[in-house]
Amino acid sequence: MTGDRWTLLLLKGEDSPVRQYSISPRTIHLAVGGVAALLLGVSGVTLAVGLDGTARLKARHLEEQNTLLATELDRIQSRVVGLESTLEDLSEKDARLRVLAGLDTIEDDVLEVGVGGPGLGTPESHPLYEMDEAMGKTAFAVTYDLNALERRARLLSESMSEATDSLAAHRDLLESTPSILPTTGLLSSSFSRGRFHPIHHRPLPHEGVDVAAPKGTAILAAAKGKVVRAGWYAGYGQMVEIDHGYGFTTRYGHASKVLVRVGQRVERGDVVAQVGSTGIATSPHLHYEVRIQGKPQNPMNYILPASMP
Repeated sequence: MTGDRWTLLLLKGEDSPVRQYSISPRTIHLAVGGVAALLLGVSGVTLAVGLDGTARLKARHLEEQNTLLATELDRIQSRVVGLESTLEDLSEKDARLRVLAGLDTIEDDVLEVGVGGPGLGTPESHPLYEMDEAMGKTAFAVTYDLNALERRARLLSESMSEATDSLAAHRDLLESTPSILPTTGLLSSSFSRGRFHPIHHRPLPHEGVDVAAPKGTAILAAAKGKVVRAGWYAGYGQMVEIDHGYGFTTRYGHASKVLVRVGQRVERGDVVAQVGSTGIATSPHLHYEVRIQGKPQNPMNYILPASMP
C-alpha cells in the first residue's frame, strides 16, 4: 500500500509481466457499497416477491373459505325452508289433535311467536357484515329464521303435550262411560219415577230398565271399571255393581250366576254374569241401572244406537 492507496498485483505466470493496479480507499468503499446495495436490492425484490406470493395464497384461501361459507349458508337456508314446511304440517296436525281433545286451537298470530325490541339486533350487528355485507345479511336472516323456528317448535311441543294429556283423559272418560245395552233381548220395562210394580201392585220408582232374555244369556259390562259388589243383594237377587269412576256406577240385577268377584277390573264388553230371575222377579230378565254420584239415571240416555240389538 502506498500512502493511502491500495496496490493490487496480478500475476498470470512466471514469464508474464506483473500488472499493478493502484486503488484508492474511496474506490474500494464505493465498490463494496455498490455490491451491498446490489445484494440488498436483490434481497428486497426476493422478499417482495415472496410476500406477494404469500398474500396471494392467503387471498386465495380466503376466497375459497368465503365460497364454502356462502355454499353452507345456502344449504342451511334450504334446510330452514324445509323445516318451515314441516312445522306447518305439524301445526295442522296439532290443530286437529286439539279439536279431538276438546281444546281451542292456537291462533295464527300466536303461532308466529314473533319477537321484538331493541335487543333483537340488525344485519349490521352480525360479525360477517363487516367482511361481506351480502353474506352478513344472509347469515343474520338465517339466524333469525332458526330462532323463530325454535320458538314455534317449543310452542307446538307444549301444545301437543297438552292435547295428548287431554285426549288421554277424554279417552279414559269415554271408556268409563256406560254406552251399551248389557244383554240381547226385549226391552220389557222402561225407566220410571212411578211405575206400577208387577209384584207389589202399586206405583213405585223403577230406577233402571228391564231386558227380557232367556236364562243364562250373557250380561256384559257397559264400560270399564272395578267390581264393587258381586253376590246377593236385597230385591236385586244375584247382582253385580261396577264403579266406572267419574261418578258412574252400573248395576246388573236378577242374575242366575255371577261370574266376577269384588275388586276385579273389567273392560267394556266383558261377561260379568248371566241372565236369571233371582230376587224380586217374575221371569228371567236383566234389571240394568246407571247411577251418577249415586243418583239413578235413565240408562237409555247412555246407550249408543249402534249398540242396540
